[in-house]
Amino acid sequence: MVEQLPNEVQRLVHLAEQFLQDEIYPREAQLPASEDVPESIRQAVIAASREAGFFCKTQPVEYGGNPASTLELTALRETWAKANSKLTAYLFGPGPGVLHQARGALKKYYLDPVMKGEKRGAFGFTEPDHALRPTWALLQDDQLLINGQKSYITGGATADFLSILVNVEHPNGEKAGTAMVVVDRQAEGVVLEKSFRSMEGGGHSSFLFKDVSVSRDQMIGALGEGMPRALANIGNVRLMVAAQATGMCLWVLSFVEQHLRAPHRSGTPLGNKEGVRLRYADMRIKTFVARSALYRAARIVDSDQNSVNEVIATKVFCTETAGEVIDMAVQLVGGQALVEGHPLESLYRRVRSLRLIEGANDLLRINLVKGRLELDKGTV
Repeated sequence: MVEQLPNEVQRLVHLAEQFLQDEIYPREAQLPASEDVPESIRQAVIAASREAGFFCKTQPVEYGGNPASTLELTALRETWAKANSKLTAYLFGPGPGVLHQARGALKKYYLDPVMKGEKRGAFGFTEPDHALRPTWALLQDDQLLINGQKSYITGGATADFLSILVNVEHPNGEKAGTAMVVVDRQAEGVVLEKSFRSMEGGGHSSFLFKDVSVSRDQMIGALGEGMPRALANIGNVRLMVAAQATGMCLWVLSFVEQHLRAPHRSGTPLGNKEGVRLRYADMRIKTFVARSALYRAARIVDSDQNSVNEVIATKVFCTETAGEVIDMAVQLVGGQALVEGHPLESLYRRVRSLRLIEGANDLLRINLVKGRLELDKGTV
């Protein structure tokens, strides 16, 4: 338990830990060897989460939710990640994401169905490396004509619609600003170019947009607000990723501690060796510092201060710390940790992606310094 958390957050974490014992671990033991979770177990986990009150923590009040603060969500996300169970992916209900301020037809046909679990959306931000120009839209009267490509849309192949960032231009070539636009997955001109899986198991897709015509009413917010809306959505996810990373570290520390205490072929536990103790000490030190950054950043977000740079710093540090901690765990456990099916082997694959999703870490470093030197943002 992190020190100095408000009493209500400490109680929430305690309830979450008890929920894992009562509802998640028993079902985890029933899972087949394949990576796919049976629908019956998924639905049972969702039902249990609803009853316990966790499912609604990411949902607005108007949809029957009980939205948690950033600090509460951070504590819960770290707790779920510490469990190292694929079932924790179903504990939170769908949130509004980039659609959180949708009104009118956007609310009726997209946001409302998402919140009811009737539709699924996917977020398209990443442009292909070889693109000559970013995805753009030509504004003609009340229509947008979209062309381009989004190369890495997570969950795109099974989504009902895509929320994509486009650069809007007037017919004379004048720049009109960026926009987040909702595009139906089955709209004419939307082409699923390819689907692929990354090594941590995530499913992604690349989409082409060929003269896709949509109403201006399908813009989320006003013209020119696209990039800020996209970055705000990404910022929320970055802190989530950081919490997942520290949760991974906590699970690894516990696993390695058991390994170091166990009998060893050398005749004495590995934990008795000074060199091993030095490495394990580094793992604990790095995790302690990463968690300190994580919870400080969550408090800054809840204070409504500008937190872009602080969230960037936390995402970079926590994900890189998790990579170092898991790598050292593999080293201490030995070759068996790289055998397919070993929990460290799975974590080793999963943790690498964290340094790339929602902004590659080196790109975030550049953005952080830009925020400081050009915008005078950020604290230390």
